[in-house]
Amino acid sequence: MNPSRRTFIVSAALAPVACGVPLGYERGTPVAQPNPMPTVRAPQVGQEWTYIKRNVFDGKTIGLVTERVASVSSTIVIQRSIDGNQLPNEIQGPWGTVQTDPQWPKLVSFNPAIPLWPQELTATWNKQFNTKYSIGGYPDGKLGWQEYMSAHGWEQISVPAGTFLTLRYQSLINYESEDDNKVNCIRKETVWFAPSIGRWVARETSGSYMIQGQLGMPNLEDSLQWQLTSYK
Repeated sequence: MNPSRRTFIVSAALAPVACGVPLGYERGTPVAQPNPMPTVRAPQVGQEWTYIKRNVFDGKTIGLVTERVASVSSTIVIQRSIDGNQLPNEIQGPWGTVQTDPQWPKLVSFNPAIPLWPQELTATWNKQFNTKYSIGGYPDGKLGWQEYMSAHGWEQISVPAGTFLTLRYQSLINYESEDDNKVNCIRKETVWFAPSIGRWVARETSGSYMIQGQLGMPNLEDSLQWQLTSYK
């Protein structure tokens, strides 16, 4: 790897940065840690979640995204579409651990796979993951990905599909771009995960990067929001 492309935040610094990042446009009502601790709904073929996807910057609706469990074996395949048009699949294995993630601007596959939600459903859980990723169509590419995930409490949150008990967590991601000119690549997300449906009910993402030699403010990626409209 070209040393000039090493953009990673050192491990010791990554956690404090993530803890102070204000990401949420959604607002939930804080509640006490559930007792007993909720269990995550297991995947079954036919489970389905539909989300309205919006651009936060201008408020425009991008489309209606439908995600459906298509197969459950050693991996779980979730087929996706937007307004009826097919999107790349999400692949988990085991449940709650993502191998191929289509939620970002480009399809990414992780080796090793990384958690999609906190491994312990507690308000104080946090952990950093270090993995390599490749971009769809270029399986031989091995780029660095650091992700610090931290839970921030249980909340009741209302979305178009109803009101849900959720664990709100945040991720700060520092990744190596396939574009040699892009450095200091950061992504941030806030997720409201509902164990009762085995999926998140609201999610917000944003990102930024710098160009080699660029001065001033970073370049911003789209800031996006998803809200659950129905599930089964």
